[in-house]
Amino acid sequence: MLLDVLIAAEDLGRLHEMARILVKFGFTDLVQRMGLLGFLQRAGKLLRIDTGQGPAEPMERRARLALEELGPTFVKLGQLLASRSDLLPSEWVDEFSQLQFQVKKVAWEELREQLIEDLGKPPEEVFSDLQTEPLAAGSIGQVHCAKLRPQGNQAGAQGQVAQEVVLKVRRPGIKAIVLADLRLLERLTDLLEQEVPEFRRYRPKALIRQFGRSIRTELDLALEARNTKLARENMREFEQLVVPRVYDEYSGPRLVVLERLHGTPAVEWLRQGRQQDFDGPRLATIGAESVLHMVFLDRFFHADPHPGNLLFMPDGRVGLLDFGMMGRLSESRREEFAGLLSAVIGHDEDGMVDTLLEWTDGGATDVEQLTQDCSDFLDRHASQELRHLEVSAVLSDIRQIVRENHLVLPGDVALLIKVFLTLEGLGRALDPQFSLDKHIAPLARKMMMQIRSPKKMAIRNWRQVQRLLSSLPRDTRKLIQRMRRGGFKIDLDLQRLEEFGRQLDRSANRVTMGLITSALIVGTSIAMTIDGGPKLFGIPILGLAGFVTSFLIGMMLLWSILRSGNR
Repeated sequence: MLLDVLIAAEDLGRLHEMARILVKFGFTDLVQRMGLLGFLQRAGKLLRIDTGQGPAEPMERRARLALEELGPTFVKLGQLLASRSDLLPSEWVDEFSQLQFQVKKVAWEELREQLIEDLGKPPEEVFSDLQTEPLAAGSIGQVHCAKLRPQGNQAGAQGQVAQEVVLKVRRPGIKAIVLADLRLLERLTDLLEQEVPEFRRYRPKALIRQFGRSIRTELDLALEARNTKLARENMREFEQLVVPRVYDEYSGPRLVVLERLHGTPAVEWLRQGRQQDFDGPRLATIGAESVLHMVFLDRFFHADPHPGNLLFMPDGRVGLLDFGMMGRLSESRREEFAGLLSAVIGHDEDGMVDTLLEWTDGGATDVEQLTQDCSDFLDRHASQELRHLEVSAVLSDIRQIVRENHLVLPGDVALLIKVFLTLEGLGRALDPQFSLDKHIAPLARKMMMQIRSPKKMAIRNWRQVQRLLSSLPRDTRKLIQRMRRGGFKIDLDLQRLEEFGRQLDRSANRVTMGLITSALIVGTSIAMTIDGGPKLFGIPILGLAGFVTSFLIGMMLLWSILRSGNR
């Protein structure tokens, strides 16, 4: 019944396709437990039960293949899950890290119609040397190369050098597809948490909310343009890092026009066995220090610095591309992260436990076991100074602690850990001697000095006092109003309170039965003294029946007490 209400008629076809693919790759049991089979049959959609890729393949591999066949939305979801090693075992993370979606390029004529709508004129009037063959085709957008035509009728305009640009165009119709998939995912995760209890610890609803925010951001190319401009402004002091210029006058929600950077993509250089002569250690240093500067000082960082988004330019600089996925670190989160580093360095298990519990959503946690795991973790990394701290080992161990204690990291923290581990892997691919620790140490020290400076602490504490004082009259007024209306309630969540109530009910029932039995015995004794009425063996029948009834009730009560362990 719940599924009938949740699933709109317009989504039936897509729901049927999703169920078919899940069944094909051996997830029939999941489809049945969520009630999809019965629902589709009631809706007139027949689903053939065919195991297809069946249990012969490992489950994580079948899950990856199913996500790839489900399309771009689910590939993006799998890529997000690949960053959540605090939730998934390593074999699942490794498998989801291989996710790729082979998209077909969009025909130029179809893109051209959309470009005319966005530009207000044919693209040939704005760009010259417009290449109809795409430079790259992704699940969200397609990239084409062109040159900007000089603007204006001045005589000097003819002598201007045409600026090379790239046009990133959102695939026509992709927004409707992604939003429909998100709508279904949000509804199905409600069912998943209700019908499949073992999935609840993974917080599927929270994951889908995080995923929805991320992919909606990628769909808005105007937001990507703003991210690129902000990153370019923040990184202007890094002369060795290049962020492409954005041409605002031609950019919008479905189109972003960027300066074209020339160079060798890092992914191609690594794939070709480093045939070109680049200074790997130097490039690794540029990439690491620039991204870490974004994280610790700007608190606005590139969330996907993989080799495909790095460009090695002929002049030795590094180009950073694709600012569709960005991470933001709030001031409070940065302080918490600094507190975690301090706890690790200072061997403060209580501080570490407090931070991890602060990061989780308050689910049931064995705090004693978590404290023991943190103590063991600190013993492994004891007495290390910040400059000698093995960041990748520390983060990997923290993720293991989180997973084993059934905690869930906030999305921004999980994203930050993913960025650090990606940087570590890329740095070592460029330089076998690369260590993220020596790059992170000075920035982390600078961040901690900023956070712990007397001036900062005084400002932070004063702001908290101001917020408290400003909200106190309002909160007090609301409390008094609720008390006047009789709406003031105190909710207590006491462990085993429900069980205590049941025991109390059982005890009351037994006391009641005991009182009834006692009354029967007293009444029967009185009846036995009455000389008259029918008798059996010289005993009044009424009194004998009362004694037998009292005896049976007493035996039942005694048996109930013995069976319950004298509770």
